[in-house]
Amino acid sequence: MTQTPQSYTADSITVLEGLSAVRKRPAMYIGSTDIRGLHHLVYEVVDNSIDEAMAGFCDRIRVIIHLDNSVTISDNGRGIPVDLHPKENRPAVEVVMTVLHAGGKFDNDAYKVSGGLHGVGVSCVNALSEYLEVTIKRDGKRYRQRYERGRPVTGVDQIGEAEGTGTTVRFLPDEEIFETADFNHATLAKRFEELAYLNSGLTLEFKDERSQEETTYRFDGGIRRFVQDLNSGEMGIHEIVSGSGQMDATIVEFALQYNAGYKEQMLTFVNNIRTMEGGTHLAGFKTALTRAINTYVEKSGLIKKLKQKLTGDDVREGLTAVLSVKIPQPQFEGQTKTKLGNSEVAGQVAKVCGDVLGTFFEENPKDAKLIVDKSVDAARAREAARKAKDLVRRKGALSDNALPGKLADCQSKSPDDSELFIVEGDSAGGSAKQGRDPKFQAILPLRGKILNVEKTRFDKMLGNKEIRALITAMGPGIGEGEVDLAKLRYHKIVIMTDADVDGAHIRTLLLTFFYRQYQELIEKGYLYIAQPPLYRVHKGDWERFIKDEKELSEFLLSRVTEDLSVAGPNGKSYDNAPLREMLVKIQTLQSRFAEAQNYGIPETLLWVFLDAPARIAPTDFEGEPLEALSAYMASREYNLLVDIEEDEVERRAYAVFTNRNGVRTRLGLEFFASRVHRQCRTILDELRLAFCGEFASSENLEQDSTGLFISTDAFTVRRKETETQVTGFFELLKAVLDEAHKGINIQRYKGLGEMNPVQLWDTTMNPQNRTFLRVSIDDAADADDIFTDLMGDKVEPRREFIERYALSVRELDI
Repeated sequence: MTQTPQSYTADSITVLEGLSAVRKRPAMYIGSTDIRGLHHLVYEVVDNSIDEAMAGFCDRIRVIIHLDNSVTISDNGRGIPVDLHPKENRPAVEVVMTVLHAGGKFDNDAYKVSGGLHGVGVSCVNALSEYLEVTIKRDGKRYRQRYERGRPVTGVDQIGEAEGTGTTVRFLPDEEIFETADFNHATLAKRFEELAYLNSGLTLEFKDERSQEETTYRFDGGIRRFVQDLNSGEMGIHEIVSGSGQMDATIVEFALQYNAGYKEQMLTFVNNIRTMEGGTHLAGFKTALTRAINTYVEKSGLIKKLKQKLTGDDVREGLTAVLSVKIPQPQFEGQTKTKLGNSEVAGQVAKVCGDVLGTFFEENPKDAKLIVDKSVDAARAREAARKAKDLVRRKGALSDNALPGKLADCQSKSPDDSELFIVEGDSAGGSAKQGRDPKFQAILPLRGKILNVEKTRFDKMLGNKEIRALITAMGPGIGEGEVDLAKLRYHKIVIMTDADVDGAHIRTLLLTFFYRQYQELIEKGYLYIAQPPLYRVHKGDWERFIKDEKELSEFLLSRVTEDLSVAGPNGKSYDNAPLREMLVKIQTLQSRFAEAQNYGIPETLLWVFLDAPARIAPTDFEGEPLEALSAYMASREYNLLVDIEEDEVERRAYAVFTNRNGVRTRLGLEFFASRVHRQCRTILDELRLAFCGEFASSENLEQDSTGLFISTDAFTVRRKETETQVTGFFELLKAVLDEAHKGINIQRYKGLGEMNPVQLWDTTMNPQNRTFLRVSIDDAADADDIFTDLMGDKVEPRREFIERYALSVRELDI
């Protein structure tokens, strides 16, 4: 058989010009196109403003997230130059915004130190945005240029006079590129708070117009204040130690304090960027601290009381420290900048920190003794932990002969084939033991809640009976440098707990244990969470198990539409798959309404927007369209005013809607270009076209007893011999779901013990039917923070977490 080779000539070589490469392979430039990449866009622009602050030209930055998920970042720095670039022969701002590896970061006269050294930051943001507008105040003038998907669509236009200097960037992430367009408020807030700590005297304002949250960050104490706040709620055993210095071109600043606890908390930064994986600067700091304490111990004669030198782990127990270095040419591992690689920095940091610490210990012998005593206690605890581990070994923790008595082991000796189910309580353990396949499935029931290892010293943890049983059953050992996953007896370790609050708590405690003690095990993909069904639907001898709310809704709609039909105002009738499709759209519409209500938009007002003859757009709030829109709103008994708000940074327009009762709703005009408004209108148009034969039905409205307008679109729900009349799409959905519940029993499972062994096998343990969630660490920094906040000693972070997410809880089993 003869093959005809495809022609491969010079014409086959594609050259991506300008920013096309960024749009083609965005992950190469910003790490990913998920929410981390989305946040990275904000960081890139904010980091440019921070660079201005580090250079001494900026002391105020403002970040606003708008209702359409566009973001405005403004500063009072020097303003990006607008004069012609000598080589490119176009304005410098356009070069910065459209050319990769262009900017002031390569000229050490413009920026001595900088976070963004690749020169791809803001140009990538431009390439990956639906639009980007940059406004510059410079030389007494105000300039603006607009780009769409990286291409300039206007010139650099002078738009007026201006006082002061600065740059404002507003961009809308491109939905064609990103998997999600919703920014996470808490993630961004944490980053901005860190930046304010690291840049003493900088004011950073953050406003989220979606939730109306507004916070101003300013910490004049710098990283001393950072350590103080990190240690709030803990009892510091001495005053905060801080110092700074410069060696060659590297500027080093640090602060530390020991507390009465035992957790080590170290945050490291390079040019204001958090280096979660540390690097050479962290290594230098650790060396300096260990050496300074051991040197003081030798000089003070305390060495006689110690049998051995203090190790790095000993001197860092209970330590809270922040290290910030600023260097002209940092070598990061990749664009996401999580680890510093400059080899010379280790020695520079060690020298600066060592000198400061040595002087402090000499001048403050009382504090020095407290620190040494703390380290000695840690050394003794380490020795106790070593003995505990030896004891576990002597009892045969790594041999099959001394496995925990409560473990029902499997017959297989191959880790690849073996599964360990960690089960909550003896009741569920009994069902699991009877229902499992003993050839490859082992069951370990845990009694009660295991110890919270986030709050517990290592030796105390090893003293816990349940944790010791778990370590023994798994077999790889425990402790830094001691874990050998080659000895792990199961390559599927499955957490299987009840679907209630206690079960969630036990699952969280176990996840904390695995994350802190067996992170590599998670990274290799050996840890899973079982997904037992939440519901059992049954009628007579027939039964079906359903895993979650979404599947239950799909089942109910599928079941009821087989013998139910709905006729709309146009007389057209729907059943089976077409009706299910319509009902799913109504559910989606309902969830978009919920989002709008979170923005502060009442449901009745949103219906008024959606009932307008044509989709409302931001451009409808000026000139003749505004007159028509005002008349329409008046016909629905709403007064409309446009409020212009202008400050030294930007000009914003808001629509103010006032109903007959005097209730005001103020909305940024960008809401009418938002995904929520767009999807609501699109779905509603599709539903009305299907059921009513027209796109809008503003005529089919009447006032209810409270004076509010309601839709009078009437639907007829027919099932067998009965007919029901309902009004409005949401009432239609409710009526259909009510019909779906008739004639069947729905049991909500809370405990695994409620299932008999056969049911547990069929739904949760049988490889043919079961659903597992594989535990992974997508972002180590976020994972570390969430475990510290939720499982650590401080109550305040947990309270804030509950306050922020309490309203999002759909169902809580107590």
